[in-house]
Amino acid sequence: MRRAAIVHYHEVSLKRGNRSLFLRHLAMNLQRAIADLGPVPLRQLSGRILLELEGHPRPEAVRDRLARVCGVASVALAERVPSTLDAMRAAVARLVEGREFASFRITARRAFKTYPLTSVELNRELGALVLERARTRVDLHHPEVTIHVEVLPAETFVYTERAPGPGGLPVGASGTVAALLSGGIDSPVAAWRMMKRGCRVVFVHFHGVPYLPPTSQAKARALVERLTEWQYRSDLYLVPFGEIQREVVLAVPPPARVVVYRRLMVRIAEALGRRHGAEALTTGESLGQVASQTLTNIARIDEVARLPILRPLIGMDKLEITAEAQRLGTFETSIEPDADCCTLFVPRHPATRVSEEEIRAAEARLDIEGLVARGCAEASLETFAFPAPTGVVAAR
Repeated sequence: MRRAAIVHYHEVSLKRGNRSLFLRHLAMNLQRAIADLGPVPLRQLSGRILLELEGHPRPEAVRDRLARVCGVASVALAERVPSTLDAMRAAVARLVEGREFASFRITARRAFKTYPLTSVELNRELGALVLERARTRVDLHHPEVTIHVEVLPAETFVYTERAPGPGGLPVGASGTVAALLSGGIDSPVAAWRMMKRGCRVVFVHFHGVPYLPPTSQAKARALVERLTEWQYRSDLYLVPFGEIQREVVLAVPPPARVVVYRRLMVRIAEALGRRHGAEALTTGESLGQVASQTLTNIARIDEVARLPILRPLIGMDKLEITAEAQRLGTFETSIEPDADCCTLFVPRHPATRVSEEEIRAAEARLDIEGLVARGCAEASLETFAFPAPTGVVAAR
């Protein structure tokens, strides 16, 4: 039996003038996702991408990897047959042989309209075959089994099951963003959402060493390793922030410290992101969730950024974010106890509305340029890959 993985995409097909660019990124990411599973030839067909699996020892593993590629609407393992009615009938007969199912429907679609039979006629012919071969009935609305028949000029693909993909756009098609990554629940979800919109993400994590143990760095590595399964290569900057926070504590009144911390983080992350061509920053902020995430304080934080700051979770609540983290597989790592720099030198009652005058007065007491340069100079860079050829992280 000749088998293939059929990849369907949705949003990419709407791009018209630059569709070919998105398809190139999608094809490249599909190949990267299965790079360690052996060679799989890939071809772009009308409205879909074909990966040839004839003789491949692990077709289900290929399907599962492809179903995690951003830009993919669905993936199916299909039998490939000539586009003749007899060949289609034989393929459908093989699919239903030995199976028991209470109801079914045939979904036949023609990628070219000059085929001698219409979709309705194909549905009728193939449906009649199933009724001859199995004790079942037709149910067009809630069938137990759906048999898909995709008719192209040269060949037809027949299958019963589709694995849903994440949708969105292929990573790399929308540029690069730098993500401020904490060890919490929110920021990994925000980073993944930017990947789903086609962005490659560079990660920046601020830790409290030497005043806190390095546990948050281990969490950041684990989170980036998980998220790298969606973009295949990631860079993570680890920025020692404890000494910078100490300088702020010595000069800035307690109510304004959290906003000053965030403004410094934005400046440092922007400088590091620019090394990788980042055109925006992204954070896991959700409006009103903590003191630094009020509208007033968000405005104060945005003032220092020269790049746009994207906040894909801004309108989500904690329950929604937590549910998405659980789907991604980042939740269990995020809730592990750690010593995060966000807990270091934080006042008991941070201000929720810091004015422009207050923040200017507070930062006038600091060597902002020097602190930013220090953060960038002391940052270490680690690189992650998926599939990992050696199973280890390469640090630079």
